[in-house]
Amino acid sequence: MLLKDLKFACLDTETTGLSPEGGGRVCEVAVSVSKAGRVVDEFSTLINPQMPMHPDVIAIHGITNEMVKNAPTFQEVLPKLLGVLDNCVVVAHNADFDINFLQWEFEQCGMHFPKYPVIDTLKLAKKSGRFEKNRLGFIAEKLGISSAGWHRAMADTKMAEQIFYYFVNELGKHGVTTLEQLQQFQCKRWKDLLGD
Repeated sequence: MLLKDLKFACLDTETTGLSPEGGGRVCEVAVSVSKAGRVVDEFSTLINPQMPMHPDVIAIHGITNEMVKNAPTFQEVLPKLLGVLDNCVVVAHNADFDINFLQWEFEQCGMHFPKYPVIDTLKLAKKSGRFEKNRLGFIAEKLGISSAGWHRAMADTKMAEQIFYYFVNELGKHGVTTLEQLQQFQCKRWKDLLGD
């Protein structure tokens, strides 16, 4: 499948903890859908996690219990989220973290998270060998991308989206034009695949 023909749903979640197994819930989700580098849809909402958030977590993302008190629950947001993600390739920085939470939230609603193709900008960054650190904000800074609002879902989504297209453009110079080719570059070192 050619990259230029696909829709990419870059997403990020903010959560009440480090894992759903540890009792964490999603308290914010954001998605930016693009095709050929042009944004075609966006969705962002706070989510009532139906549990109090610890001050340590609030200190990270700045989302307070007061802010989510009247927000919709994940179950209420789910139909809209599914609609936005429909027929997309999911893109995220440290995608395993977000997918793990989304799978758990879907299960609580009696559903399975669909098996979207996934591109992880963290894996691309690591395999590229181009950055001393692979944190989202650090990579954004190195690429001249604004990290304003870091640790809020839409700000992180927009950073990851721009980082994703940086990788697409860089790899495009080496003839990477399909999703299948791009997926290889998040699994193997670029220099091994490119022969550089």
